Amino acid sequence: MPSLDRFLALQDFEAAGRRHLPHMLHGFVAGAAETDQSLHDNRAAFREWAFVPRVLEDTSARTHAATLLGMNYAAPFGIAPMGAQSLIAYRSDLVLAQAAAAAAIPMVTSASSLIPMEEIRAAGSDWYQAYLPGEEQRIEALVARVAAAGYRVFVLTVDVPVPANRENNLRNGFRLPIQPNPRLLWEGITHPRWTLGTFARTLLRHGMPHFENMDAHRGPPIISRDLVRQVGKRDGLEWRHLSLIRRLWRGPLVVKGLLSAADAERAREYGVDAVIVSNHGGRQLDGAISPLRVLPEIVAAVPGLPVMLDGGIRRGTDILKAMALGAAFTFVGRPFLFAAALAGEAGAAHAIALLTAELHRDMALLGISRLEQLEPGLVQRIGG
Repeated sequence: MPSLDRFLALQDFEAAGRRHLPHMLHGFVAGAAETDQSLHDNRAAFREWAFVPRVLEDTSARTHAATLLGMNYAAPFGIAPMGAQSLIAYRSDLVLAQAAAAAAIPMVTSASSLIPMEEIRAAGSDWYQAYLPGEEQRIEALVARVAAAGYRVFVLTVDVPVPANRENNLRNGFRLPIQPNPRLLWEGITHPRWTLGTFARTLLRHGMPHFENMDAHRGPPIISRDLVRQVGKRDGLEWRHLSLIRRLWRGPLVVKGLLSAADAERAREYGVDAVIVSNHGGRQLDGAISPLRVLPEIVAAVPGLPVMLDGGIRRGTDILKAMALGAAFTFVGRPFLFAAALAGEAGAAHAIALLTAELHRDMALLGISRLEQLEPGLVQRIGG
């Protein structure tokens, strides 16, 4: 385990992750679709806003606690859902769920995770994120399983009707289902820490990983050629299926992957409790607009509905900019996974602590004591 003292920001975990992981796995996590235009613009959008801080304000009693969907959290950010993450870090879904629970922030279980949702729920996650085909029986069965597992929040991701064109994965020799080949073997030999500490350890203790949570039953193994067929026809998912989920799910219902104000308005009409503005970290439609750029428009279109943001956040200042523009909450993905890959739960906890400390410091420098004080006057557009 590396010394965590040298990790001073979330970006440090990403840089170290490049050295630790096989090239194809690092590319799977860090890369996006086609030209990576959306991936890079997610970060660029934050640089187009600057703070207008207030001074001579007593901020000694400041707090970054946040309330969302009836729950109190220690900070206004959570860990985004990430599929197949246990290939990157040993038992990563459990590690991140435990670290998040200890820090009193949410962690979202992914439908594409490789550990049963019931185990992840027991580790502390109470948000579940679904990828669903337009098949009512499968929807009904999955919702029943999620409810039986004890999850509190159901998140429907709606921006994955078909698999994206992730050329970087193909160039790196990586795809799901995994296809063993000489390049994959060489990557394992040249990255022994990952091979022994994650892959071999998983196989010896838990067997070949399966996609555990896409349906009411266990999914195929990561090497199954039947994976694509078993995923189902997600391009058949439509608004009437959201209505079905709303009838079945009694807890908070969230739609993730919206970039259109009109879609946010329609989602509210269908009874959702919140939306997450996201372009899937740039991993779906290359050229899709950055969530931060459309955030103010979506917030204005659905007054009173919590609008969360996922995409491009790497600093406490990013969170404060998003919230000044109307976000009720934010989510961060890749850096926490790299942290877990490098140092397990301790790494994830350190990453959460770094982001939390930045928030605490930045609030004082901005001149606010509570998140409720964040408003558009505290930021000014300087580019774009």
